[in-house]
Amino acid sequence: MKFDSALMARLQAATQDLMKDGPMAATAAIQRALAGDTAPDAAATAATADTAPRAGATMKDLNAPPEKAQARPTPRARKAAPGRQQASQAKTDEQPQAGSAKSGLADILAKAGIALPEGFADGLKEKFKGGMQGGFQGLPENLLDGLPESLREQLKNGKLPGARKRPPPAPLPDGARFDSASFTCHAGTRGYKLYVPSTYKQGQPVPLVVMLHGCTQDPDDFAAGTRMNQVAEETGCLVAYPCQSQGANSSKCWNWFSAADQQRERGEPAIIAGIARQVMADHSVDPARVSIAGLSAGGAMAVVVGALYPELFHAVGVHSGLPFGSATDLPSALQAMQQGAKGGGRPVASPPLIVFHGDKDHTVNRKNGDDVLQHGLVAHEAGTPEVEQAKASGGRKYTRTIHRSKDGRVLAEHWELHGAGHAWAGGSASGSYTDPTGPDASREMVRFFGAVARG
Repeated sequence: MKFDSALMARLQAATQDLMKDGPMAATAAIQRALAGDTAPDAAATAATADTAPRAGATMKDLNAPPEKAQARPTPRARKAAPGRQQASQAKTDEQPQAGSAKSGLADILAKAGIALPEGFADGLKEKFKGGMQGGFQGLPENLLDGLPESLREQLKNGKLPGARKRPPPAPLPDGARFDSASFTCHAGTRGYKLYVPSTYKQGQPVPLVVMLHGCTQDPDDFAAGTRMNQVAEETGCLVAYPCQSQGANSSKCWNWFSAADQQRERGEPAIIAGIARQVMADHSVDPARVSIAGLSAGGAMAVVVGALYPELFHAVGVHSGLPFGSATDLPSALQAMQQGAKGGGRPVASPPLIVFHGDKDHTVNRKNGDDVLQHGLVAHEAGTPEVEQAKASGGRKYTRTIHRSKDGRVLAEHWELHGAGHAWAGGSASGSYTDPTGPDASREMVRFFGAVARG
């Protein structure tokens, strides 16, 4: 799909107009357009931050992962004091009622004064053919025109080709725990799960890895797919899995593209950093060995959080993610995913990075992985990189490039996965969006985190 500068300018202007009264106002306007109302602009200006989704209208995620980006609904204010809550006591986010959509994307944008160029819809269809992560129920019929009937039915029913029921979780080793908890601060509330290995002993500090799932995933799915708990059991580290809520993003994407979620002590970065601090307060964690990693939207948010909190996180792992500042609204997010961020994003100093990206990733352009790497090197004088070409035991070929400082310190690693798409390398088929044929990204990340630990 190609974007000319004039179209991008019109999309951005329309987004800013819808967003002038806040994200919920924009969401309300879009929902009314989906329901076939004729005056979405008036509805948008009348909406407030507490506007609930209209009954009978489907909440449409404009960041239906991994291809499009969504304006983040603002969470309702909570009275809970900062700190912990039991997961069972955490207030659940109100869910929109399902309904049928009467208008497609072209109709919605037309009501905002934007005419899509010829071939734009065909580009969307091509993306659908490649498979997109969940959230397709109630998809407008005209977006499916021309697709094979079997694929149309799967997408309309909210399924992906080859989708199957999630297998039951593997039994935990004796003495290990996979606990549920919740964290609340001024920026909001999120649940999380924490893996505690069987070898953990209070008073003996261990590493902590914070893992951010991708769109439509949750901690259990992400843990199963990445097998990070297995690596944690072998290496003795704690693993925290923050969980995005559907109230914040209807496809449970971390809002990496929202300007409000790219600032220190605001939005989702504040919540994620707070979860790490809470785990550190409750358990014996070595503060020199706290790292953060993620996949796709989670990878992009890991970059953001790592850059904003370098004193907290000593290293960052990014799988199929995007650089800091690569988007600030819906159109720029879509453009960054498909073509790379304009200007490569906003270079900022960051902790040491390990980056994985498939060179056949049609969801997040491989250029984004290159840009993430370059951001990690911007504040350092790097020496000559070391390049290794090899093949994983599963058959996937890759190129690994190691970047060191002039004094020999490891600054970054870049793993280019040849022939790989948008999936966690070396993962398990028991989770979603994994490539079992690739090198073990989880194991390599933990190895890297240990190698660059402060000390």
